[in-house]
Amino acid sequence: MCCPKRSSIYARTRRRVTAADPDLDRVAAARAGDRAAVENLLRHHYDRIHGLAWQLTGSRADADDVTQEVCCTLVEKIGDFRGEAKFTTWLCAIVFNAVRDARRRRRAFAGLTGRLAVLAGLARGPDGRDMHDAMWLKSAIAGLKPALRDTVVLVAGQQLSHAEAAAILGVAEATVSWRMHEVRRLLAGRV
Repeated sequence: MCCPKRSSIYARTRRRVTAADPDLDRVAAARAGDRAAVENLLRHHYDRIHGLAWQLTGSRADADDVTQEVCCTLVEKIGDFRGEAKFTTWLCAIVFNAVRDARRRRRAFAGLTGRLAVLAGLARGPDGRDMHDAMWLKSAIAGLKPALRDTVVLVAGQQLSHAEAAAILGVAEATVSWRMHEVRRLLAGRV
C-alpha cells in the first residue's frame, strides 16, 4: 500500500496528463517515487533522447554526453513534470535545453583547451562515422539560421507538432509554422 503522499501525487498526475499519453502510468508511478518506473521511462525513451541529441549536435560523442546528462536530469526533475503537455514533449524540451547548455559550455571553453586536449591525448577527434553522419546532416541544414535549424530538427526530425515545438522553443505556434515555411522556401531555392 502506498503512503498517502504518494497516492495523492499519483492521482494529481493522472488528472493532468492527457489520456492520449501512453506514458501516463509510468510517469505517475515515477513521480510517486517508483525507481523501477523511472528506469522503465529511461529505457523506453533512451533512443528518442539520443536521436534528438544527435540531430541537434551532429556528433555521436556529443549526443552521448547530452544523453547522459538528460538521463540524470530526468531522474532529478520527474517530480517537476506537471502534465500540461505530453511526457515526450516535456522530455524533448529537456533534451533541447541540455543541448543549448552544452553549446554554451563549448563556446566558453572551445578554443585552446579543446585543441590541447586532443594534442595531449586526453580527448579524441571525431571518427569517420561521425564525420560522414555530420556531413549528411549538415548538407541539409548548413545554411539555416539557428532558430530555423532548431525548428526543423524538432518538427521534421522528431516529428513533433507545431504546437509541441512551439512550447519547447518558447515561441508562438504561428512562428513555428512560419519557420517551417521559410525553411521549405530556402531549401527549394538551393535545388
